[in-house]
Amino acid sequence: MTRSLPLDRLCGRLTEAGGLSRAQAEEQLRRFGRNTITELGERPWWTAVRDTARDPMIWFLVGTGVLYASLGDLVEAGTLLVAVLPLIGMDVVLHWRTQASTEGLRSHLAATATVLRDGVRTAIPAVDVVPGDLAFVEAGEAFPADGVIVGGHRLQVEESALTGESYPVRKRPLATIPTNDAEVAVDGGHWGMAGTRLLTGRASLRVAFTGGETRYGEIVRTARGGSRERTPLQTAIAGLVSVLVVAAIVACATLAIVRLRQGYGWLDAVVSALTLAVAALPEEFPVVFTFFLGVGVYRLARRQALVRRAVSVENIGRVSCICSDKTGTITEGRLRLTHLVPAGDCDELRLLEIAVIASRPDGGDLLDHAIQHAATGRGVMPAVEDIERLPFTEDTRRETAIVRATRTPVGGVFAASKGALEVILDMTRLDAAERARWNDRARAFASEGHKVIACAWQPLDAEHWPGGEPHHGYHFAGLLCFEDPVREGVAGAIAVCRQAGIRTIMVTGDHPLTARAVADAIGLGGSAPAVITADEMERRLASGADGDLDTVDVVARAVPLQKLHLVQALQRRGHIVAVTGDGVNDVPALQAADVGIAMGEHGTRSAREVASIVLRDDNFRTIVRAIAEGRQLFRNLQLSFAYLLMIHMPLVITAAVIPLAGYPVLYLPIHIVWLELIIHPTALLGFQDLATTERLAPAAPGRVARFFSNADWLRIVLVGAAVTVMVTAGYARSLGGEHNVEHARAMALAVLTMTSAALTAALSQLRTRGARGLAAATVGLSLGLIQIPDLSRLLHMAPLHADDWGMAVAAAMLTGLPVL
Repeated sequence: MTRSLPLDRLCGRLTEAGGLSRAQAEEQLRRFGRNTITELGERPWWTAVRDTARDPMIWFLVGTGVLYASLGDLVEAGTLLVAVLPLIGMDVVLHWRTQASTEGLRSHLAATATVLRDGVRTAIPAVDVVPGDLAFVEAGEAFPADGVIVGGHRLQVEESALTGESYPVRKRPLATIPTNDAEVAVDGGHWGMAGTRLLTGRASLRVAFTGGETRYGEIVRTARGGSRERTPLQTAIAGLVSVLVVAAIVACATLAIVRLRQGYGWLDAVVSALTLAVAALPEEFPVVFTFFLGVGVYRLARRQALVRRAVSVENIGRVSCICSDKTGTITEGRLRLTHLVPAGDCDELRLLEIAVIASRPDGGDLLDHAIQHAATGRGVMPAVEDIERLPFTEDTRRETAIVRATRTPVGGVFAASKGALEVILDMTRLDAAERARWNDRARAFASEGHKVIACAWQPLDAEHWPGGEPHHGYHFAGLLCFEDPVREGVAGAIAVCRQAGIRTIMVTGDHPLTARAVADAIGLGGSAPAVITADEMERRLASGADGDLDTVDVVARAVPLQKLHLVQALQRRGHIVAVTGDGVNDVPALQAADVGIAMGEHGTRSAREVASIVLRDDNFRTIVRAIAEGRQLFRNLQLSFAYLLMIHMPLVITAAVIPLAGYPVLYLPIHIVWLELIIHPTALLGFQDLATTERLAPAAPGRVARFFSNADWLRIVLVGAAVTVMVTAGYARSLGGEHNVEHARAMALAVLTMTSAALTAALSQLRTRGARGLAAATVGLSLGLIQIPDLSRLLHMAPLHADDWGMAVAAAMLTGLPVL
């Protein structure tokens, strides 16, 4: 939390002596702007409309729907316009969620502030605070901006909104600084930050940063600036659609001109061009994409992963690295007191009693709750009266209670303290050898994955005790060892990730020994997990050694800002990064990640609102299941798009080439409707395979995803070309010298529909009932429409002979078998 302090912002003032004049405040307001950390009031509805209108997919669907309506195909037009609704809905929900996130962030901020103006203490709206102001903060109040504390005594601040730590942080006034420098580095112990709250004492704050320049403002700006960039798949689809639309327009215009020059007249030219337009316009691609994302959202919800942005379904399948919290995600997030190791004359009950007295009565955190639970189970209920309580802080690393006891073994007035072993040992009467022995015992427990704290107590002379916390002369009471059990199934999920080439990095604030023990328990990093501290990681990154992170399995002693740096470094290495988080302080890392995953059970509202996905059960195994679903969805989408390209290519080419060659129009509008009734349901429902296991196929390396490989494109083009040749050959053969157009048209449609069924079977391998039903329905519909004379005449066709159907089926098998 060390930060540079630019002295030119303070109007030549630093100490507690004086504030600004009204004229100086107005000048500072003009220079730095209002202290608006979050926007006031709700954003107008038209802003949401404007943001939504920037989505080209929406305009494409609307334009295509209008075109279909102008052609008289109201069913197709209605389908496209209905498909617009989920896209608009997702944009509106995203806008609303972002607004709700800001509201949650705003709840930590001060509404008013007391400052010194013209020598008088004045209450003003917090938005009018400016750099240089001297602000006064009482216990229980929030700091109105970021500034240096220049006055106060025994100050403790709650900074969980910025750091994620629930323990109070002790602050102290900054006495003097060099005045000959333009700016100086000031330790975090002297800073009061917007979004944090003073717990004890009264503080005087010299304001240095306001509005978006505060640390909290940076978090808010990150949350509000949620990325709306297209995903690689969206970009690929938009590019494909653009190319196909341009090609369709050129082909339609060319066909109309050629038919006119061939002497077929205006009506034939218009019908030919419009029919080709209906066949060629690629409206299925964005519709299928939207539908598949919706299916993915539903399936992930069934896997306990709630998706806030549908496009995250695409990204989750491409994840190549997971940065996971330990507590609550890999472990159960509930501490259990498993070992009591008393010292000296203490027994286990006395040690537990001292620990209870040194804990917050309300069970303020997981550790205190575990102590209270263990004490209740053993019937330990000390009768004490609190005299003074000094809570845990990051600098003291202990919690001490001064109490008066009447029915405890120690009796009278005494101090009970618990905290980090090295801190407690320094307060005791133990000699160096005894301290070394206790350090060894604690290290042994930590290496087994235990969280270890120490307890001590000291009797006090009530008549001569001056007040405050004693720092020496304690009796060492012993060790308390806690376990946070690993969640069931996490080890298997880690193994699945390793087999699929997904890196897993555990990020924790715990001691490296404890972190290593958990990593060993879940098989992270194999037999020898690589563990480094976050400070060591920062040193490597500062030296430009990003590549050194390629072998790291655990980052210990990490704070949220270091998690953000880790995510950014991994992205520079080409990884698609998923990161878990649960606090306001995790917002930057969640936002920077390709997939931000918030904890639904224990996460804060702000973390949930900016994350892409919210886990309902906070379980690492759920992340792996979500990746499996995402990868399966991507595979399903590949199959669907491959089918669309393989079947659309011959449809469009034959619809253009046969009339261009001077033959009668192959497809009439009614035939296109028939084919679309086959193609649409097949593309949407025929390839909805499920991820039946958590086994993951390796993802494509790198951040730039390719929807189809070169081999895939070659296969698609060859199959499409083969189908085109077979449809054309069937048409030419059946047309014969008699120019029986109805028979030729029926033969071409039979080849095309049988091929559609064969491709559906080959691509889906008939694994689902939907695929089997659609393939059978395609064959049955074709037989009925072609072979029933009344229906055939209605569709301007003639029934086929047995040898015709034999050739159509053979052509379908020749195209389907290579795909299979």
